[in-house]
Amino acid sequence: MKSTAKDWNEIRKAFAASIMADTPINSLAQNLDGPEWPIKGKEETPAKYLDLSFEEVLEVLQLKGQPPERFDQLIGVLKETLAFDSPFGDMVEQTQAASERDNQLLKNLAKLGIPENFPIALTALDPGTLEFCKLEQLITLSEFAVRAQSMSQNVIVGGDFKKLLNALSHIDETALAEVLPFRVGHRGLHLVEAIGQAAKAPDAASRAERATTWFRDELAAIEKDLEAGGSLARHFVVIGNPEVEQRAVELLRPHLRVAAGKAAAAKKKGGLFGWFSRK
Repeated sequence: MKSTAKDWNEIRKAFAASIMADTPINSLAQNLDGPEWPIKGKEETPAKYLDLSFEEVLEVLQLKGQPPERFDQLIGVLKETLAFDSPFGDMVEQTQAASERDNQLLKNLAKLGIPENFPIALTALDPGTLEFCKLEQLITLSEFAVRAQSMSQNVIVGGDFKKLLNALSHIDETALAEVLPFRVGHRGLHLVEAIGQAAKAPDAASRAERATTWFRDELAAIEKDLEAGGSLARHFVVIGNPEVEQRAVELLRPHLRVAAGKAAAAKKKGGLFGWFSRK
Protein backbone atom coordinates (compact mmCIF):
# COMPACT_ATOMS: atom_id res chain seq x y z
CA MET A 1 0.00 0.00 0.00
CA LYS A 2 1.42 3.36 -1.07
CA SER A 3 -1.24 5.80 0.15
CA THR A 4 -0.86 7.60 3.48
CA ALA A 5 -3.22 9.16 6.00
CA LYS A 6 -2.32 12.56 4.53
CA ASP A 7 -3.35 11.38 1.05
CA TRP A 8 -6.68 10.17 2.41
CA ASN A 9 -7.44 13.36 4.34
CA GLU A 10 -6.72 15.48 1.25
CA ILE A 11 -8.83 13.41 -1.14
CA ARG A 12 -11.81 12.95 1.17
CA LYS A 13 -11.92 16.70 1.85
CA ALA A 14 -11.79 17.48 -1.86
CA PHE A 15 -14.37 14.82 -2.76
CA ALA A 16 -16.86 15.78 -0.05
CA ALA A 17 -18.38 18.48 -2.26
CA SER A 18 -18.51 16.32 -5.40
CA ILE A 19 -21.92 15.46 -6.83
CA MET A 20 -20.51 11.97 -7.42
CA ALA A 21 -20.22 11.22 -3.70
CA ASP A 22 -23.36 9.06 -3.75
CA THR A 23 -22.52 7.27 -6.98
CA PRO A 24 -21.58 3.56 -6.67
CA ILE A 25 -17.80 3.26 -6.74
CA ASN A 26 -18.08 0.47 -9.29
CA SER A 27 -19.90 2.84 -11.68
CA LEU A 28 -17.17 5.44 -11.23
CA ALA A 29 -14.48 2.83 -11.88
CA GLN A 30 -16.21 1.67 -15.06
CA ASN A 31 -15.80 5.13 -16.56
CA LEU A 32 -12.06 5.16 -15.92
CA ASP A 33 -9.31 3.16 -17.61
CA GLY A 34 -8.53 0.88 -14.69
CA PRO A 35 -9.68 -2.26 -12.87
CA GLU A 36 -13.25 -2.67 -11.66
CA TRP A 37 -14.09 -2.03 -8.04
CA PRO A 38 -14.66 -5.54 -6.65
CA ILE A 39 -17.22 -4.58 -3.99
CA LYS A 40 -20.57 -4.29 -5.77
CA GLY A 41 -23.82 -2.73 -4.59
CA LYS A 42 -25.68 0.58 -4.74
CA GLU A 43 -24.69 1.34 -1.16
CA GLU A 44 -20.98 1.01 -1.94
CA THR A 45 -20.40 4.73 -2.60
CA PRO A 46 -17.63 7.22 -1.76
CA ALA A 47 -19.95 8.74 0.85
CA LYS A 48 -19.68 5.51 2.85
CA TYR A 49 -15.97 6.18 3.35
CA LEU A 50 -15.61 9.97 3.40
CA ASP A 51 -16.50 10.33 7.09
CA LEU A 52 -14.03 7.64 8.13
CA SER A 53 -10.46 8.15 9.22
CA PHE A 54 -7.50 6.54 7.48
CA GLU A 55 -7.41 3.69 10.00
CA GLU A 56 -11.18 3.20 9.88
CA VAL A 57 -11.20 2.86 6.09
CA LEU A 58 -8.47 0.23 6.25
CA GLU A 59 -10.45 -1.65 8.89
CA VAL A 60 -13.68 -1.54 6.87
CA LEU A 61 -11.94 -2.78 3.74
CA GLN A 62 -10.30 -5.56 5.72
CA LEU A 63 -13.69 -6.61 7.11
CA LYS A 64 -14.92 -6.80 3.53
CA GLY A 65 -12.12 -9.20 2.73
CA GLN A 66 -10.02 -6.73 0.77
CA PRO A 67 -6.21 -6.40 0.81
CA PRO A 68 -4.51 -3.13 1.83
CA GLU A 69 -3.84 -2.35 -1.84
CA ARG A 70 -7.58 -1.82 -2.28
CA PHE A 71 -7.17 1.46 -0.39
CA ASP A 72 -4.80 2.68 -3.14
CA GLN A 73 -7.44 1.84 -5.73
CA LEU A 74 -10.10 3.73 -3.78
CA ILE A 75 -7.96 6.87 -3.67
CA GLY A 76 -7.12 6.45 -7.35
CA VAL A 77 -10.79 6.22 -8.35
CA LEU A 78 -11.69 9.29 -6.30
CA LYS A 79 -8.77 11.33 -7.68
CA GLU A 80 -9.51 10.50 -11.31
CA THR A 81 -13.21 11.14 -10.81
CA LEU A 82 -12.43 14.58 -9.40
CA ALA A 83 -10.24 15.33 -12.40
CA PHE A 84 -13.12 14.25 -14.62
CA ASP A 85 -15.66 16.24 -12.63
CA SER A 86 -13.79 19.54 -12.27
CA PRO A 87 -13.89 20.61 -15.92
CA PHE A 88 -17.68 20.14 -15.80
CA GLY A 89 -17.98 22.85 -13.16
CA ASP A 90 -15.67 25.15 -15.09
CA MET A 91 -17.80 24.96 -18.21
CA VAL A 92 -20.79 26.43 -16.38
CA GLU A 93 -19.08 29.79 -16.84
CA GLN A 94 -19.10 29.38 -20.61
CA THR A 95 -22.11 30.25 -22.70
CA GLN A 96 -23.79 27.36 -24.43
CA ALA A 97 -23.81 29.27 -27.71
CA ALA A 98 -20.02 29.60 -27.69
CA SER A 99 -19.61 25.92 -26.89
CA GLU A 100 -21.87 24.80 -29.70
CA ARG A 101 -20.30 27.13 -32.24
CA ASP A 102 -16.92 25.43 -31.98
CA ASN A 103 -18.05 21.96 -31.03
CA GLN A 104 -16.79 19.41 -33.55
CA LEU A 105 -18.92 16.64 -32.05
CA LEU A 106 -22.10 18.62 -32.73
CA LYS A 107 -20.89 19.30 -36.27
CA ASN A 108 -20.34 15.58 -36.77
CA LEU A 109 -23.82 14.80 -35.45
CA ALA A 110 -25.19 17.15 -38.12
CA LYS A 111 -23.07 15.47 -40.84
CA LEU A 112 -24.51 12.12 -39.85
CA GLY A 113 -28.06 13.41 -39.67
CA ILE A 114 -28.29 12.40 -36.00
CA PRO A 115 -30.70 14.62 -34.01
CA GLU A 116 -28.98 16.48 -31.19
CA ASN A 117 -31.99 16.07 -28.92
CA PHE A 118 -32.00 12.27 -29.09
CA PRO A 119 -32.32 10.95 -25.49
CA ILE A 120 -29.27 9.22 -24.05
CA ALA A 121 -31.71 6.92 -22.22
CA LEU A 122 -32.62 5.40 -25.62
CA THR A 123 -29.01 4.56 -26.52
CA ALA A 124 -27.34 1.18 -26.03
CA LEU A 125 -24.65 2.58 -23.71
CA ASP A 126 -23.67 0.25 -20.88
CA PRO A 127 -25.51 0.64 -17.53
CA GLY A 128 -22.54 2.30 -15.84
CA THR A 129 -22.29 4.99 -18.52
CA LEU A 130 -26.06 5.54 -18.52
CA GLU A 131 -25.99 5.98 -14.76
CA PHE A 132 -23.08 8.38 -15.00
CA CYS A 133 -24.84 10.49 -17.65
CA LYS A 134 -27.98 10.52 -15.53
CA LEU A 135 -26.10 11.73 -12.47
CA GLU A 136 -24.35 14.39 -14.54
CA GLN A 137 -27.75 15.43 -15.97
CA LEU A 138 -26.70 14.65 -19.53
CA ILE A 139 -30.10 13.99 -21.08
CA THR A 140 -29.48 14.39 -24.82
CA LEU A 141 -26.69 13.73 -27.30
CA SER A 142 -26.06 17.47 -27.62
CA GLU A 143 -25.49 17.74 -23.87
CA PHE A 144 -23.13 14.77 -24.08
CA ALA A 145 -21.24 16.44 -26.94
CA VAL A 146 -20.89 19.80 -25.20
CA ARG A 147 -19.77 18.18 -21.96
CA ALA A 148 -17.34 15.77 -23.62
CA GLN A 149 -15.65 18.45 -25.72
CA SER A 150 -15.26 20.67 -22.66
CA MET A 151 -13.35 18.01 -20.74
CA SER A 152 -9.69 18.53 -19.93
CA GLN A 153 -7.20 16.78 -22.22
CA ASN A 154 -5.77 15.13 -19.11
CA VAL A 155 -9.02 13.43 -18.22
CA ILE A 156 -9.05 9.70 -18.90
CA VAL A 157 -12.40 8.07 -19.54
CA GLY A 158 -13.30 4.52 -20.43
CA GLY A 159 -16.26 2.28 -21.11
CA ASP A 160 -18.98 3.26 -23.54
CA PHE A 161 -18.50 6.94 -22.72
CA LYS A 162 -15.12 6.71 -24.44
CA LYS A 163 -16.55 4.56 -27.25
CA LEU A 164 -19.26 7.10 -28.11
CA LEU A 165 -16.82 10.01 -27.76
CA ASN A 166 -14.32 8.39 -30.14
CA ALA A 167 -17.03 7.26 -32.57
CA LEU A 168 -18.39 10.79 -32.87
CA SER A 169 -14.94 12.37 -33.03
CA HIS A 170 -13.77 10.13 -35.88
CA ILE A 171 -17.19 9.46 -37.47
CA ASP A 172 -16.76 5.72 -36.97
CA GLU A 173 -20.11 4.43 -38.22
CA THR A 174 -19.53 0.84 -37.10
CA ALA A 175 -18.79 1.93 -33.53
CA LEU A 176 -21.74 4.34 -33.58
CA ALA A 177 -24.06 1.49 -34.55
CA GLU A 178 -22.99 -0.36 -31.39
CA VAL A 179 -24.24 2.36 -29.04
CA LEU A 180 -26.82 4.27 -31.10
CA PRO A 181 -29.72 3.06 -33.27
CA PHE A 182 -27.62 4.03 -36.28
CA ARG A 183 -27.57 2.21 -39.61
CA VAL A 184 -24.15 2.01 -41.26
CA GLY A 185 -24.18 3.73 -44.64
CA HIS A 186 -27.31 5.75 -43.88
CA ARG A 187 -28.10 9.06 -42.22
CA GLY A 188 -30.03 9.53 -39.02
CA LEU A 189 -31.29 7.14 -36.37
CA HIS A 190 -33.91 4.46 -36.96
CA LEU A 191 -36.76 2.70 -35.18
CA VAL A 192 -35.77 -0.79 -36.33
CA GLU A 193 -32.28 -0.47 -34.84
CA ALA A 194 -33.72 1.09 -31.68
CA ILE A 195 -36.06 -1.87 -31.19
CA GLY A 196 -33.23 -4.27 -32.02
CA GLN A 197 -31.06 -2.74 -29.30
CA ALA A 198 -34.01 -2.69 -26.89
CA ALA A 199 -34.50 -6.42 -27.50
CA LYS A 200 -31.08 -7.05 -25.94
CA ALA A 201 -31.71 -4.85 -22.88
CA PRO A 202 -33.14 -6.01 -19.51
CA ASP A 203 -35.80 -3.26 -19.66
CA ALA A 204 -36.79 -4.20 -23.21
CA ALA A 205 -40.52 -3.41 -22.96
CA SER A 206 -40.13 0.09 -21.54
CA ARG A 207 -37.35 0.94 -23.99
CA ALA A 208 -39.50 -0.24 -26.89
CA GLU A 209 -42.39 1.92 -25.73
CA ARG A 210 -40.16 4.99 -25.56
CA ALA A 211 -38.64 4.18 -28.94
CA THR A 212 -42.01 3.95 -30.68
CA THR A 213 -42.94 7.33 -29.21
CA TRP A 214 -39.73 8.93 -30.43
CA PHE A 215 -39.81 7.31 -33.90
CA ARG A 216 -43.55 7.68 -34.43
CA ASP A 217 -43.11 8.72 -38.09
CA GLU A 218 -41.16 5.54 -38.87
CA LEU A 219 -43.73 3.53 -36.92
CA ALA A 220 -46.49 5.05 -39.07
CA ALA A 221 -44.54 4.16 -42.21
CA ILE A 222 -44.23 0.52 -41.10
CA GLU A 223 -47.96 0.41 -40.32
CA LYS A 224 -48.73 1.80 -43.78
CA ASP A 225 -46.57 -0.89 -45.36
CA LEU A 226 -48.34 -3.60 -43.35
CA GLU A 227 -51.75 -2.30 -44.41
CA ALA A 228 -50.56 -2.63 -48.00
CA GLY A 229 -49.68 -6.27 -47.38
CA GLY A 230 -46.03 -5.87 -46.37
CA SER A 231 -44.14 -8.12 -43.98
CA LEU A 232 -43.10 -6.91 -40.53
CA ALA A 233 -40.12 -9.27 -40.42
CA ARG A 234 -38.78 -7.78 -43.65
CA HIS A 235 -38.14 -4.45 -41.92
CA PHE A 236 -35.84 -6.09 -39.38
CA VAL A 237 -33.61 -8.00 -41.80
CA VAL A 238 -31.12 -5.10 -41.66
CA ILE A 239 -30.20 -6.13 -38.09
CA GLY A 240 -28.41 -9.17 -39.49
CA ASN A 241 -29.09 -11.47 -36.54
CA PRO A 242 -32.13 -13.74 -36.96
CA GLU A 243 -32.55 -14.33 -33.23
CA VAL A 244 -32.48 -10.61 -32.38
CA GLU A 245 -34.69 -9.87 -35.40
CA GLN A 246 -37.38 -12.23 -34.09
CA ARG A 247 -37.26 -10.78 -30.59
CA ALA A 248 -37.46 -7.28 -32.04
CA VAL A 249 -40.47 -8.18 -34.18
CA GLU A 250 -42.34 -9.51 -31.15
CA LEU A 251 -41.30 -6.46 -29.12
CA LEU A 252 -42.72 -4.05 -31.70
CA ARG A 253 -45.91 -6.00 -32.44
CA PRO A 254 -47.94 -4.72 -29.40
CA HIS A 255 -47.30 -1.13 -30.49
CA LEU A 256 -48.74 -1.54 -33.99
CA ARG A 257 -52.19 -0.19 -34.78
CA VAL A 258 -52.56 -2.74 -37.56
CA ALA A 259 -52.23 -6.49 -37.00
CA ALA A 260 -49.01 -7.59 -38.67
CA GLY A 261 -49.62 -10.55 -40.94
CA LYS A 262 -53.40 -10.13 -41.12
CA ALA A 263 -53.16 -7.32 -43.62
CA ALA A 264 -51.19 -9.51 -46.03
CA ALA A 265 -53.58 -12.40 -45.53
CA ALA A 266 -56.59 -10.17 -46.11
CA LYS A 267 -55.07 -8.84 -49.29
CA LYS A 268 -54.34 -12.35 -50.56
CA LYS A 269 -57.83 -13.54 -49.68
CA GLY A 270 -59.40 -10.51 -51.27
CA GLY A 271 -57.45 -11.04 -54.45
CA LEU A 272 -58.40 -14.71 -54.80
CA PHE A 273 -61.90 -15.02 -53.38
CA GLY A 274 -62.86 -11.54 -54.42
CA TRP A 275 -62.26 -12.57 -58.03
CA PHE A 276 -64.64 -15.53 -57.68
CA SER A 277 -67.27 -13.40 -55.99
CA ARG A 278 -67.21 -10.98 -58.89
CA LYS A 279 -67.75 -13.75 -61.42
